[in-house]
Amino acid sequence: LLYIYLYSQVLKAEYFSPGRGEQQMYKLDIGWPKTPEDFTGQTFCVAVDSLHGLVYVGQRGDNVPKVLVFSEEGYFLHSWNDTVEMPHGIFVWNTATGSSVWITDVGTGKYGHTVKQYSPLGKLMQVLGTPGNAGSSLIPLQFDQPADIFVEETGEIYVVDGDGGMNNRLLKLSDDYKEMWLTGTNGSGIGQFKIPHSVTVDAFGRVWVADRDNKRIQVFDKVTGEWLGSWSGCFSEDGPYSVRFTADYKYLIVAQLNINRLAILAAPPVGSIGNCTMVHSIQLADETKPHLVDVDMRSGAVYVAEIGAQQVQKFVPL
Repeated sequence: LLYIYLYSQVLKAEYFSPGRGEQQMYKLDIGWPKTPEDFTGQTFCVAVDSLHGLVYVGQRGDNVPKVLVFSEEGYFLHSWNDTVEMPHGIFVWNTATGSSVWITDVGTGKYGHTVKQYSPLGKLMQVLGTPGNAGSSLIPLQFDQPADIFVEETGEIYVVDGDGGMNNRLLKLSDDYKEMWLTGTNGSGIGQFKIPHSVTVDAFGRVWVADRDNKRIQVFDKVTGEWLGSWSGCFSEDGPYSVRFTADYKYLIVAQLNINRLAILAAPPVGSIGNCTMVHSIQLADETKPHLVDVDMRSGAVYVAEIGAQQVQKFVPL
């Protein structure tokens, strides 16, 4: 009986819903991580350092380490905690000289309302925003519950701000943290947002934003900030919580928290955004609640931070 139960749990976790004639694209790596008990809080975000084979997990809770570091094989390496209050989004930035970890912090204490850069071992290197003070100012720079961040190789930064605060905006900063452009106010019109929750950049100069409560993805030109289009047809059941491209930029992986699903959408090449097409989906177990995802740009593996299941799962391409 125990064997049957465990087998059914594996099937439940690995349940896919391909359409007719559709091939499975991913399978669950049931051996990742090696020690799931290392997750001791609510796992809100995950970031992959493809260059060094590391996976960073941001979690919340009382008296729990806020950042856990694993190897891509699933071994727990170390954790750190200082100056991280309530992690929401996380991103690894690699350059020729080293790597760093950017975290958006939506806490309301003395470290909150900030976007922070850390060394791989957790040393605080840079703070953007006004710690402990929510705001909309650009000089000095302020955030209110910044949701997610994407950093290009050049050091240019994209921040979606915020996760339910006073701001509903997409901000591009230069490598010396000055505003390059800003778009977005609260609303459902073109270029407006209701909880811009995740941001990513493709290989063709476009910025993709999960406009969560408007149940759509909006797309912008990364140089000018000009609005290029939006997708809403795939999100009638639930809005997009996370946006990340596959390693070949052919697909966009989107987490839908309330229906416990990962949607895999066809990414348009250069030119018109067109309409969204879902090519595959991964149906997760009930109450898993996938929040933010990241993709290993070397292996193609997809990591999913699940606040309901309080774990990160790894899916590998077939």
